[in-house]
Amino acid sequence: MSVRIDIAGLRPERVVVVPSPLAELGMALHALSEPGHHPGLRGWTADVTARLDAHLADRMCEADFLWRSTFSDLFMPFAGLPGAVPGATLAADLDLLDKLADEDFVDAALEFTCMLTYDTQAPDILSDGVVRRRALEAAASRGPRQVRFTQRLLDDPPSVRAWLRRFLEDCDEAFFADTWDRMRHQLTADARHKGELLRHKGLAEALAAVSPAVTLDEAAARITVDKLTEGRTVTAGGLLLIPTNLGRPHLSVLHRYGWQPALHYPVASPEPASPPSVEQLTLRMTALSHPVRMRICRHLARSTYTTSELAQVHGLTAPEVSRHLGVLKKAGLVTTRRRGRYVLHQLDVAVVARLGGDLLEGLLR
Repeated sequence: MSVRIDIAGLRPERVVVVPSPLAELGMALHALSEPGHHPGLRGWTADVTARLDAHLADRMCEADFLWRSTFSDLFMPFAGLPGAVPGATLAADLDLLDKLADEDFVDAALEFTCMLTYDTQAPDILSDGVVRRRALEAAASRGPRQVRFTQRLLDDPPSVRAWLRRFLEDCDEAFFADTWDRMRHQLTADARHKGELLRHKGLAEALAAVSPAVTLDEAAARITVDKLTEGRTVTAGGLLLIPTNLGRPHLSVLHRYGWQPALHYPVASPEPASPPSVEQLTLRMTALSHPVRMRICRHLARSTYTTSELAQVHGLTAPEVSRHLGVLKKAGLVTTRRRGRYVLHQLDVAVVARLGGDLLEGLLR
């Protein structure tokens, strides 16, 4: 499984390596909302959380599905604007966000429902009644906050845009400006290094330095990113490589239809963790040995899902999905909770994040 980017006709000068303050703020919000994804940032998340104003913390929860369960493409608006690149400041990036058409803004904001097309052309959600209905139904299984947000977004996109910009500006004032000031030099240095590799050794070398999971087939004019998902796109005039300090372990690939592809790659180092018992480790490794359960885990790592939603996504029956979920739950990899009439499942990312170190520790013990 992989995401493939067709780069036929891509000119070398249209490959741009540059940090983005807005993309990094998105990762900051994600790390604060899902600290289990980022064990190496424990100190930073604890410090920011302790100092966070209660009112801003409440606002952070109002639309956290834009950065908690998925990394919304709204944090890379430059990819949706022909020829645009990230701004040097957060204000410049937010100005690019303001330039997105309402249709593009709404479509990107509703990515958390996972019900809309992504790498193929979709109908206009603001005018297509069927698509609007599907978006609201998908939001309903996520909870009342998501329904309210979706309804407001569909009815009045400008008010949501204004709310989001004010919120991000307040986050910048509260904690991100200082964080960005400390990180931007490392990110700029990494971007400069990758740019030198591009100029002197070519795209293949630069991509290899981005991540071993990213490869270039020069004969086929195709970049392949090894991920537990399928996707395909073409370069819409350019390719963006965006370093992140807060993003590990995520290697994000923006491959939205009609947008410039973007690789958001980490430059920081991970932190080790402690293993469980050998018996529990054996259960977990066995549970993950099945390819269908691996694909289910990919979805559950990003958001909560009902059994019927997982069945629809994977082309299985509900009983088949239930059996796979039972194996994952017995291994302690998946948690389940009820919200109204919906039973929602989610991957325990902290447990999964430790599996590599757990295996080594188990073998040596």
